[in-house]
Amino acid sequence: MERIHVNLGSESYDITIDRGLLDRMGPLVRLALPQAEKLAVITDDTVDGLYGERFEKVLRGAGYEVRRIAVPHGEGSKNLRTLGEVLEAMSAFGMTRSDGVVTLSGGVPGDLGGFAAAVYLRGVPFVQVPTTILAQIDSSVGGKVAVDLPSGKNLAGSFYQPKAVLIDPELVRTLAPRYIHDGMAEAVKYGCIRSEALFRLYEGLHTDEDIFGALPQIIRECCRIKAELVEEDVRDNGARMLLNFGHTIGHAIEREYHYETYTHGEAVAVGMVLLTRRTEALGLTAKGTADRIARVLRALSLPVTVEAPASALLPHIAHDKKKRGRRITFVALRRIGESFLLPVEGERISELVETGV
Repeated sequence: MERIHVNLGSESYDITIDRGLLDRMGPLVRLALPQAEKLAVITDDTVDGLYGERFEKVLRGAGYEVRRIAVPHGEGSKNLRTLGEVLEAMSAFGMTRSDGVVTLSGGVPGDLGGFAAAVYLRGVPFVQVPTTILAQIDSSVGGKVAVDLPSGKNLAGSFYQPKAVLIDPELVRTLAPRYIHDGMAEAVKYGCIRSEALFRLYEGLHTDEDIFGALPQIIRECCRIKAELVEEDVRDNGARMLLNFGHTIGHAIEREYHYETYTHGEAVAVGMVLLTRRTEALGLTAKGTADRIARVLRALSLPVTVEAPASALLPHIAHDKKKRGRRITFVALRRIGESFLLPVEGERISELVETGV
């Protein structure tokens, strides 16, 4: 069992990582939510079918009354309407301020459930139990909770830290291969921005079994990096923004294709390569960096370009939540393992966005 402490003063918490942890989570949840009598488990219909009854039994064994709230799977559930339905279900369950929320999920119910916890009765405590690679290495850590608006991704949200993050790497074995690779795009991001040693690990992965074998190490290193960045910049105004590498273009791709053609990780994979090709051309990034990233991503069955022209992506970038006035801050690489923030004025944004091979 491994623990990573996220040191945020009164909002500090531990990330616990261990194979087979799901069936041993009862005492850990009780430690994180000692006063709660009722727990709302917010999940999606896919995860609920796989683990819902089993996890409910674990929580009941820890002395909780449990209500599972399963939303339809997919990005389409991450909206204000579904948020309202979840809050109504929590109210119907009779939850009080001393009760709590547990998200058993990938990123969508994790963000949605965390936001529900943040706003229900002006805030009830919650615990993250991520079930996908993407959620285990990234979205479950750091307290960003949100839903999408019609005009853009994650535009309604808050910073609301969990009381604990409990990670069982075995849970990802039920993922379809596409979503294993989807999560690995975010893992590659961590190597790109902060650790060439971690990136070299990815260069040695050739099969899904290689990924499963290395997964505890990958989760540990990604969570360690994220914890460091969150501790330095909890409100995402400085160093934490480095975690957005590939995301500005990636989010635009997701929106252009109506969240249907590309998963989040696939869109971020394309975003990392497209941006790095442009920063190489501008002399900001070491030559060959984009090709090195593209080789790793292709080996992980991830795309590295899209057919949509840059002109189709630019209007979506104009609605990106990272925009400040007419300026948007991209995250660029000097080389693998070394990243920096690159503020770009509105009229120059098109210089950083170019599609094609």
